[in-house]
Amino acid sequence: MRWGVLGWARIARELVIPAIVQSSNSTFHAIASRDPAKLAECRAKFPTAKTHSSYDELLRDNEVDAVYIPLPNSMHREWTIKCAEHGKHILCEKPIALNAAECREMISICAANRVTLMEAFMYRYTDRTRKVLEVLRSGALGDIKFISSTFRFLLANPSSIKLKPELGGGSLYDVGCYPVNFIGMVADHISGSTEKTPMPESISVELNRIGGVDMMFSALMKYPSGLIAALNSGFNLQRRILSEIVGAQGALEIPDTFIDSAAPLTLITGDDRRQIPVELNNRYVLEIEDFADAIRQKRKPLFSLAETRRNMEVLDKLFAARKS
Repeated sequence: MRWGVLGWARIARELVIPAIVQSSNSTFHAIASRDPAKLAECRAKFPTAKTHSSYDELLRDNEVDAVYIPLPNSMHREWTIKCAEHGKHILCEKPIALNAAECREMISICAANRVTLMEAFMYRYTDRTRKVLEVLRSGALGDIKFISSTFRFLLANPSSIKLKPELGGGSLYDVGCYPVNFIGMVADHISGSTEKTPMPESISVELNRIGGVDMMFSALMKYPSGLIAALNSGFNLQRRILSEIVGAQGALEIPDTFIDSAAPLTLITGDDRRQIPVELNNRYVLEIEDFADAIRQKRKPLFSLAETRRNMEVLDKLFAARKS
């Protein structure tokens, strides 16, 4: 799979492009940037890659099979649609869009152009997530009643695009979407289906807003099954990335929920505490390989568009609750 990348974003140059290079089934073919200095930096780091001075020029490159989009959130819809219209498969950074209506339009246009679209929730490719799903399927927790999931860090760059409302900034879009997805994954397990995508029936929100974006966002959500979920995201606090799933018979503690880490899970049943080992792996390489294999094998990738739609619908509900 020959990849093109729109923009020399940090996540692209430090994580995703190296993953493409390391993967067994993909090559980094081309980069596009309007900044000549960034193109020169890319050539120095990846000398075999072609460089394009505009995104449209890259999309006209017939040797590009798939495009990775790490652009600001506000640009995801426009460039996903343009990629699809040029017949390019698309791996788009999360959140895939600014709202569910944009998301549905993007999915529809990609389907009409027969290209594969996937949202880049790379944590779903970790051994940590696989172990969480194994515990859920084992029934060790019993009837699941509560989930807590947190992703926050201290954002030190005052000029970050994450702080610009016009670009889709804010902690809920940037890191809160991870707990939203994690909670949805557990709710899917409870419902026994990844296609019926359970939705919360009530939501309560509190947040701190500065400069038009949420610097900290907290919510409680109740689902039809009786499940209650708490999520927290933030830019103005000590880094914390952790989750907990609690059932009638046990609890599972998941440190470093959304990153590559060998920190073990802890399964608690009664007075017993058992650590579950986790292997360290490169979630970005596994994501690239699964996406490319899915295209070649004409199958769906691991992370489904049903989840992507549900994520955006929940984000819409959270933003609506914020305004009420």
